[in-house]
Amino acid sequence: MMPTAREALLDAARRALADRPWHAVRMVDVAALADVSRQTLYNEFGTRGGLAEALLRRAADGYLAGVDRALTAPVPDRPAAVALWTLRAARQDALVRALLTGHWAEGLPRPDRRPGSRGRPGGRPSPRPEELLALVRDRMAAASPGVAAGRCEIVLRLALSCVIAPVPGDDAADSRALRLVREVVRPVIRERV
Repeated sequence: MMPTAREALLDAARRALADRPWHAVRMVDVAALADVSRQTLYNEFGTRGGLAEALLRRAADGYLAGVDRALTAPVPDRPAAVALWTLRAARQDALVRALLTGHWAEGLPRPDRRPGSRGRPGGRPSPRPEELLALVRDRMAAASPGVAAGRCEIVLRLALSCVIAPVPGDDAADSRALRLVREVVRPVIRERV
């Protein structure tokens, strides 16, 4: 299936961001990478800020799609699956990590939280970390019968603590942090109140 102009532009912006910091990514370069006119880029996103917000929204949507996939795990393991996905997604994508933690590494696009600054008219703003956490917590609780929302939040916060304060020397795909999350999450979820 052929990507839409919007998807091609977002892919191009991600490629440009992989090569240089956001402040050095120019709209003309993104348009050229996507093989469209600069006017097409501006028509789609309105402003450079609109493009940044669309990149962030796409990262948030991709993370949430992974949460939904994790919630198809067997019922008792759903919160653990979401915690493990959260850890992996944040490790693999600096935008997801920033969206989850609110800590924006140098060179990343940042959300513009000023009133009325959504870039393209009708554009959705990217979620704040607390909004993203609440959304995921509620999805976890709804998909995990018998598990309180508070326990789901604890599971997410454990995963986020491993994102914020990584285990030293822990870069492997099946790392100590992942094993820690698996080991701690299951008893927290299964424990009766």
